[in-house]
Amino acid sequence: MSNVERPEFQALTELERVLQHVKDELASWRRRALKAEAHRAEMGMDHDVVATRERIRELELENEQVNGRLQAARTRVDALLTRLKFLEEQVRLEEQAR
Repeated sequence: MSNVERPEFQALTELERVLQHVKDELASWRRRALKAEAHRAEMGMDHDVVATRERIRELELENEQVNGRLQAARTRVDALLTRLKFLEEQVRLEEQAR
């Protein structure tokens, strides 16, 4: 069996892909936070309260959606880690059996 076909390597590849996605998502949120901070600094004290409240509602909804996506990503990472541990144990048992 080649290294590419082994389940533990497939699990590692999937884990790397998920972690890259999480990293990209965090980078995106960092860029948005920096942009929002710059925008807030530009607004100063003279800004529209109604528009601000509407924006807060939009951001709260978006935050809920992102939290859902992050929870799904955490669940996938946990499942992959569990699978990887199982596969590592199987490899260890196979090596001991030889």
